[in-house]
Amino acid sequence: MQSSGANSMERVRSEREAGFTDVHCHCLPGLDDGPPDVPSALALCRALAADRIRTVVATPHQLGRYDGLYDAGTIRQAVTQLNGLLGEAQIPVRVLPGADVRIDERIDDLVQSDRVLTVADNRRYLLLELPHEVFIDPEMLLARLGPAGLCGVITHPERHMFLAERPEYVRRWASYRPCLQLTAGSFLGGFGRRSERAAWAFLQESLPLVVATDAHDTAGRAPCMTDAYHLLSRYLGRDGADILCIENPRRLVAGEDLAMLSLGMGES
Repeated sequence: MQSSGANSMERVRSEREAGFTDVHCHCLPGLDDGPPDVPSALALCRALAADRIRTVVATPHQLGRYDGLYDAGTIRQAVTQLNGLLGEAQIPVRVLPGADVRIDERIDDLVQSDRVLTVADNRRYLLLELPHEVFIDPEMLLARLGPAGLCGVITHPERHMFLAERPEYVRRWASYRPCLQLTAGSFLGGFGRRSERAAWAFLQESLPLVVATDAHDTAGRAPCMTDAYHLLSRYLGRDGADILCIENPRRLVAGEDLAMLSLGMGES
C-alpha cells in the first residue's frame, strides 16, 4: 500500500500553507458525544479553522452503544446542513461524511448495504474503534475487509490499554496493511503518559500511519493538530511530519494508497 516519492513530497511542501485535513473529528451537532447543539458545533469548527484545519471528516460513532441510533443517510444530511451553516458563518472549514465505527462482525456487510460510512464516503478506508474496556483482536475482520476492497484504520490504538502496553502487537496484522490513526493530543501528553509513550512507539512500526484530532469540543477535547505537527517536525523532520499530518490524511480522503513513514527522514 506504499506510494510516495519526490513529486508527492514536493506537492505536500506546497500545501503546507493550505492547512490540514482532519480525518477523525466529532463535529456534528447532537449525534453522539460531540457538540450537543449547533452553537457548540460552530464553536468547534472555529477552533478547527484556528488550528489550520481546512477539511474535516465528521466521524460520529456508529455501532457499539450507538447501534441503530442513526444511519449513513442521517450523517450525510447532518454534514450537508453543517456545511451550509459554516458557509453562512464564514468559517473556512469543509466537512465530509464519515464515522468512527465500533468493531463488529457485521461491518463488511453493513458497509456494502450502505448502513455504515467509510472515510469521506469513499468506500475504501474505514475507521475502526476497538472497545475501551476489553481487547477484541480485529485480525479476522481485517482479513475480510481486504477482499471487499476496504482497508481498516484502527483509531487511537495508543489510548487502548492493551495496545498501549504492547504496541508491537500490531505486527500481527501486517499482512492486512491496516492504517493506525494516532491522536494529535497523545503526542502532547493530553491523554496521559502511557498514551504519549505508546504514540511515539507506534511510529516505529512498519504500518501506514496518520494523525488526526479526534476532537469533540473546545475544552478538554479541542483540536491541536498544529502543535502536534510542530512537535513531530522537531523529532522526525518536516517530511516525516508531513506524511503523518498532511499527506496521509489527504490520501485517506481521496481514497489513495498511503505513504510510509521513514524515521531516517531529516529536516527539509
